[in-house]
Amino acid sequence: MAALERPDQAHGHDEDDPGGSAPQEASVAPGRPRQERAQATMAAIVRAAATMFAERGYARTTLDLVSVEAGVTKGALYFHFASKHDLANAVIAAELDTLRADAAAVLELGRPALEAGILLSGVFTRKLTTDVVVRAGVKLTTEELYSHLDIGAAYEAWSVLYDDLFARAVEEGDVVADLDPAMLSRFLVAAFTGVHVVANAVGGDADVYARVREMWTVVLRAVVVPERLPLYKDLPATIRPA
Repeated sequence: MAALERPDQAHGHDEDDPGGSAPQEASVAPGRPRQERAQATMAAIVRAAATMFAERGYARTTLDLVSVEAGVTKGALYFHFASKHDLANAVIAAELDTLRADAAAVLELGRPALEAGILLSGVFTRKLTTDVVVRAGVKLTTEELYSHLDIGAAYEAWSVLYDDLFARAVEEGDVVADLDPAMLSRFLVAAFTGVHVVANAVGGDADVYARVREMWTVVLRAVVVPERLPLYKDLPATIRPA
């Protein structure tokens, strides 16, 4: 799967701070404590940014707001992220890291591929309603297209994952063999994205679970070998809040 490019530690200025170059952190002796502090600061900034992006979107979030939310100086923020654009990409990358870890955990259960795909969409749905980083990442990749963020890797990762799951489901005799796994994967990723956007606009968190359950009910009836449908038709009902 393609990996998102991580923001480097270049210094610079942001569209929210047009006054010139950002201040740099004073150099200190290298060592593990300093490295751990830097990592903790970076994580706090990313989480604060996620909170702001989730609440306000990309355009209405400023680095001043993020620095206040994170409890760091503007200089410390600029030390790690050269711009709001880089910071937003870091939030998307953090979201993708979280969801890849979730996918690995589900796949380790050793369930049939089609069941794993349904379970994984349930995990993702719950993260959308409970994890601010995931919520912000999805908001940035679905509602902020004009900002030219690095959104391709997130969609590619999910498409590759479900392509593999559908291919395995065909091999396991659960999905009809004349359906292209890559086509099914592209459709499912697009459908899930659309379901989330519509649910968020119309009914909020309470509605998204019902819409994802409906999505899988339709998909299963369309793609599962008829005699295997009884094995899977009740699984969408498990997509509920934890």
